[in-house]
This record gives sequence, structure tokens and C-alpha cells, in this order.
Amino acid sequence: MASLKPQHLSFTTTSRTHLRPLGVTIDDSLLTETKSTQKRKLSQKRKTLPYREIFEFFIEDFKTYKPLLSSIKNAYEVMLAHQREKIRALEPLKAKLVTVNEDCNERILAMRAEERYEISMLKKEKMNLLKLIDKKNEEKISLQSEVTKLRKNLAEEYLHYLSERDARKILIADLNELRYQREDMSLAQYPGIWGEDPVKLTVALKMARQDLTRMQMELNTMKANFGDVVPRRDFEMQEKTNKDLQEQLDSLKDDYEEVRKEHEMLLQLHMSTLRERDQFYAELQEIQRTSTPRPDWSKCEDVVAGGQDRWHVLAEGKNSDQLVDVLLEEIGEGLLREKDFFPGLGYGESIPAFLQFDGIVENKKPTKKDVVNILKDAWKERIAEEQKEKFSDFFFNFLERRFGPSDAMAWAYTIFEYIKLFHSNEVMSQFYAVLMGKRKESVYIKQKETIAQLLKEMTHADSQNEGLLTMEQLSTVLRSTFPFKKDEKIQELMEAGGWHPSSSNADLVNYRLLFMEDEEGQSVPFLQKLWEQYLNEKDEYLYELKQELGLELHDKVTLPKLHEALMTIDPSLDKQTLNGYLSQAFQFPVTELPEEGEEKEEGTVIQLQTALEQLQMSDVRRMGPREQEPAT
Repeated sequence: MASLKPQHLSFTTTSRTHLRPLGVTIDDSLLTETKSTQKRKLSQKRKTLPYREIFEFFIEDFKTYKPLLSSIKNAYEVMLAHQREKIRALEPLKAKLVTVNEDCNERILAMRAEERYEISMLKKEKMNLLKLIDKKNEEKISLQSEVTKLRKNLAEEYLHYLSERDARKILIADLNELRYQREDMSLAQYPGIWGEDPVKLTVALKMARQDLTRMQMELNTMKANFGDVVPRRDFEMQEKTNKDLQEQLDSLKDDYEEVRKEHEMLLQLHMSTLRERDQFYAELQEIQRTSTPRPDWSKCEDVVAGGQDRWHVLAEGKNSDQLVDVLLEEIGEGLLREKDFFPGLGYGESIPAFLQFDGIVENKKPTKKDVVNILKDAWKERIAEEQKEKFSDFFFNFLERRFGPSDAMAWAYTIFEYIKLFHSNEVMSQFYAVLMGKRKESVYIKQKETIAQLLKEMTHADSQNEGLLTMEQLSTVLRSTFPFKKDEKIQELMEAGGWHPSSSNADLVNYRLLFMEDEEGQSVPFLQKLWEQYLNEKDEYLYELKQELGLELHDKVTLPKLHEALMTIDPSLDKQTLNGYLSQAFQFPVTELPEEGEEKEEGTVIQLQTALEQLQMSDVRRMGPREQEPAT
């Protein structure tokens, strides 16, 4: 034991030398954690000391195995030293992680402070608008009270003037009556003054009195008929005043309506801002939860056949998810070429008819170019045929006609494996979707017709037949061919065709290059963007249909309700297209659709999710703009 102590001391010294910490700066927030870690390591080291001493005793006692045991001990020492170095190298990452976490927290706090400030400003503006509305309402009430007061004063003045006029007329009548009586008395006292016959004068007086009575009756009739009539001058003055007040009231109503609309717009903007804030915060949380280091895709250059140049061609313009698909396709293509045979899938009900075979099938090992050419020829023959059969049966019959009955099954398995693998190839992926019933062949045919029509319009716009168009001509052709696309969609197509915001409208573009394909069937970015927009517009159309129905995916929808919703979101639908959509959604022929006013006994109720999936498989697109609802 005495002889072993120096060795033990020297070993301990050496191990402590290995455990000496490196010159790494540790964040203050991790100081406590680092001290606890060091204490834990020291306790673990003390636990291993007895085993270390026992192992040294074995080395000294077993002279025969001393070299082997020493090498084992040294190997463990080297491994432990390596692990310690690795732990020291990872310790700075903790400090960096804390720094990144604090930075993210500060950014979140800054965003919240900014949002609170915006919300407070919007609330202040809302209060100011409410005060303005109250002020306008008070002015309206005061004007109404003033109009009421003026009308009351006008009625009182009218009654006053009417009574004055009547009193004046009565006074005049009394004065005339007194004058007539005085004349009669004077005539009776001095009959010889006039030198007239008293009888004659009596008769004349009687006639005059009759005329007076008649005139009095006429006057009373006029008073009864026109007693409530005001003078035209007063009427015109009052009418003018009333008109001015009415104009002021209308103006105040317009101002109030405008302020109310602005208030509603601000409320909508506020709600939209809140929704965007919540969405951005959720996205931030999701990114913080799922964010991973970005892979170094340059490592694939040495693995992919063709080296760096081919990898750059494959990876151009693709995101990480698409690059994973490309890499899987390259790996799968290599595995396919290594296979000489495919195992048959049997004759099960779930197996497509063109793959039903029991046994071993030869792998023809074609190139991607060969497969693409075969698929293109199949599409040409499919479009040209008159009597259309089921697409899977047509595909197998096409292979029999092209390669013979003996090799048709081998080519069916080979082509199926290729189109199932290459999702990034447009020709293969579209053919696979139609072949497996995930998409109707009318979608592919309609897209090709749209591309052909667009090329025809561009050729017609090229009056010089040089293959060149200005950017302005290109924009005009796109807007005329796709009248329902928004401006940003047209701009995306122009950018895919080579236009840039800094470009001039007089810049020329070779429009024929926009419709080119490489030998493997890959189209240029212009056609890819056109196909992508078609899929997005279909999704938006079906989402708008779902919102119009107001149902959940698991709810049931009837044929009349779906008919009404389609006509609401797309009033320009003709009867033939509408019946086609309904037939596809409910999965029965167009001839069995009920006429308007009739109801079908069966099949008119279907789950909304099933109907939308059936429409997603078909060629569904907008036929016209949706009518704007009147503002409330």
C-alpha cells in the first residue's frame, strides 16, 4: 500500500491537470449552474477514485496482463479526456442560448409595447370620433328645436294678422252702416233738398241695401274659402327659410353618415390589426418551437450524379422541402436502376387493373426522358380518341398497342414506379394523379387548352411575327386572356416571364420561350406559375363556397343549397357548367339531376367534405365576378 501511494498521487495530479478549465467566457446567468456542475463532476470523480486504485492494483499484481490492462486504462483515460474536452466545448453554447433567448424576449416585449401604443392611439381616435358624433347630434337637436320654435311663432303671427284683418273689415262695415243711417235720417228731415221723389229714393235705397247684402255674402264666402291663405310673399319667405334649414339638415346627415362609416372602418381595421397581431405571435411561437438549423445542401453536390453543376440545376429556385423531394428522387432513381425485377402485386380489389399480376415483372430501366415521351404520346392518343374508356384501362391498352401484350405489364410496372417517385416532374406527377383517380383528366386537358389559347393570343399580338412582345403588350394579352385575375397575379406572371419592376414597358420579351419544356418535361417558370395560380384560385373558390354555405366539413349539404351557394359566389355560371359541378359533387350523371322545382329522392344529401374533395379533383374555376352586396 505504501508503494502504491506515489502512483496514486501522480495519477490524481495528472487527472486534475486534464480537468483544468479552458479560458472560456461564461455568462453571469450561468455562473451558479456552472458551479453546481463542477461540484457534481468533483463528486463523480471522487466516486471513481476507489475503482481507479483497484485497477492499478490489478495492473501491478498481474504482471502477465500488465501491458493489456495498461492499454485498457490508457484508452479509458484518453476517452474520458476527450469527453471532458467535448463538455468544455459545449459549455459556451449555453451562454449563447441564453443570449439568443434574451434577444427574442426583448423583441417580443418591443412588439407588445408597439402594439399597445397603436391600440392606445386607435382608442384615442375612437373617443375623438365619438365626441364629434355627439357634437353633431347636439347641433342637429338644436336646429330641430329652432325649426319647431319658428313654426310656432309663424302660426301665432298668422293668427294675429288674421284676427286683425277680420276686426278691420268688421269696423269698416260698421262705419258704412252708420254713414248710411245718417244719410237716411238727413233725407227724412230735409226731403226738399235733393228735389227728388221720396218714393224713388226709397226704392234706390232698398236696391242699394240688397246689393250691399249680396256683396256682404260674397265677402263672407271669400273669407270662408280663403281665410287660411297667407300672402304669397310671406309664403315664399317661409319656404326659402325651410329650404335652407332642410339643406343644413341634409348636410349634417351626410357628415354624420361619413363619420359613422369612418368609425366602422376604423373598428374593422382595429380588429384586423388584432387578428394579424395574434397570427404573427402564433407564428413566432411556432417558429421558436420548431426552428431547426438550416441544412448545408452543398454537401449533396458530391453525392448526386452529375456533380456540382447538375445539383445547381436541380436546386435552383427550390425551398428546403422541395430539395428534400429532389434528393429523395435522386436516391430513388438510383435504387430503381439497381432493381432488375418488380414483385407482382396480385389480384386484390385495391390493386389497379393495369397492375394486377402475380409473379416477377421485368424492370425495363428507361430514362426519365423516355418515360416523359411515353406519357406525352399517351396524352395525345387519349385526347384524339372518340370513344373514351376508363383512363386506367386506356393506359394499359395503350401500352399493349405500343410494346405488345408480352411487355405491356412490365412497362406498366416500370412507368408506375417512375411516376410514383418523381413528384417534382410536372408530366409524371399530373399523369400519376389522373391515373390513380386523384384528379380528373379534364383538368390536364383544360390547362393545355388554356396554354394553347394564350400562345395564340400572343402570336396574334405579334404583328411582325418576330417572336417578340413588349412588356405592355404582354400585360394586355394576359389581362384579356385572364380577365378575372387580380393585378398582383398578372404581375407575378410577368415577373415569371422576365419582367422586373425596374424594367421599362418598351423592353422586349421572347414570348415563345415562355412555353418551352426541357427534354425531361420540366416547363419554364412562367408555366409553373400559371399552374400554381390555377391551383390557388381553385382553393380560394372552394373556400369561398364553404364560407357561403356556413357549414362545417362534417355537416351534410343538400343539392338545392349547394346550387344556391354556387350561384351566389359565381352568378355568371351557365346551366351546363353548374350542372357539371353538381354532378361531380354528388357523383351521379348530369341527366339524373332534378329540374328546377323538382327534388331527387336519393343522393341529394352528402357530407360537405366529400363534396369539396370531389370538386377539388375536377376542373373548377370562376366564370365571372361576384356581385357586390349593397352597403348597409
